Amino acid sequence: MIQVEQLTKRYGQTVALDGISFEVEQGEIVGFLGPNGAGKTTTMRILTCYLPATSGRVAIAGRDIFGDSVEVRRNIGYLPEGVPLYPEMRVREYLAYRARIKEVPERERRTRVGYVMDRCGVADVERKLIGSLSKGYRQRVGLADALVSDPPVLILDEPTIGLDPNQVRLVRDLIRDLGQKHTVLLSTHILPEVEMVCGRVIIIQNGKLVFQDTLASIGRQSSGSAKVVVEARVDPAEAEKATAVLGDVPGVLHVRRAEGGSPWSVFEIEVTPGADVREEVGRRMVRNGWALRELRKEQPSLEDIFVRLTAKD
Repeated sequence: MIQVEQLTKRYGQTVALDGISFEVEQGEIVGFLGPNGAGKTTTMRILTCYLPATSGRVAIAGRDIFGDSVEVRRNIGYLPEGVPLYPEMRVREYLAYRARIKEVPERERRTRVGYVMDRCGVADVERKLIGSLSKGYRQRVGLADALVSDPPVLILDEPTIGLDPNQVRLVRDLIRDLGQKHTVLLSTHILPEVEMVCGRVIIIQNGKLVFQDTLASIGRQSSGSAKVVVEARVDPAEAEKATAVLGDVPGVLHVRRAEGGSPWSVFEIEVTPGADVREEVGRRMVRNGWALRELRKEQPSLEDIFVRLTAKD
C-alpha cells in the first residue's frame, strides 16, 4: 500500500533524508519512529504530497506521488502534528466543508460526518467554534478530518499529543480498530503507545533507516544482552554470597543486587544473548536454602532498541 524506494531529500548541502526504503502492507499499523530532527516529518510531508523529494520513488495505493499526486491525495488521510483548522468555523460545519472538498458524495456527507464525530469523540461539541475548543478537542477534530473521506491510507503525526489519559485511550483504541480496514503509518514519541497498537516499527536516525522489524522480533534483533530478575528470601548477611553464587552460573555476565523489601532481596542478572539461565539459577537458590518468590526473564524493550540506535555519545 505504501512503497518507498531510495527516498532522498536535500536542503542545499543538508541531507534530510538519505536514500531510505520501506514498505507498509495493506491493513498494517506501523510505527514510524526517530528522535527530533531525524527526518520523520519530512518523510510524511513527501508521502502526502506536501513536499517534493530530491530523488527516489514513492507509490501510495499503486499511484506514483510525483506523477499522479491528485489521485494519491484522494487515498490519504493526513493528521499533521500541528493541526491546521479554521477557528471561526463550528465543528460540524468544518467537517462538512472538508468532506465536500474531499469529494465525499453529497448523499453520504451527513452520515459520514456524524460517524467520524462519534468515533473521534467530538459529537458533544459539534456546534462549538473550533477556536473555543481545548487542544485535545482540536486534535480530535483533526483526526476526524483525516477520516472523513474514509481513505485507505492514514498517516498520523503525533495523534495523541495534548490529550488527557482518557482521550489517549479512546484514540489508541480507534487506531487499533482502524488497522482492520486501513493502512496506518503512525509517528509518535510515546513508545508504549507504539507497543500497544503497532505490529511493526521503522526507526530512522539522521535521515537514514536504521531499524525495521516486527515488535515480536525486537528481542531477537537486539545485539544487547537479556536480563533475568530474581527475588528471593536472602538474609542481608548472605547477600554477597548469593551474588557470587549467581555470578558463577554459566552464561551470567554480571549480577547486581537491587533494593528489595526486607526480608526479600532482588538480583538483576545480565546474561549473554540467547542464554536462558533460569533453571540453573532456580536450582542454586533452592540448594542454598533461599526461597524464591519471583524468577523472570526480561527481553530488551522497544525503548532499549530505540535508545541504543539513536542516542548520541
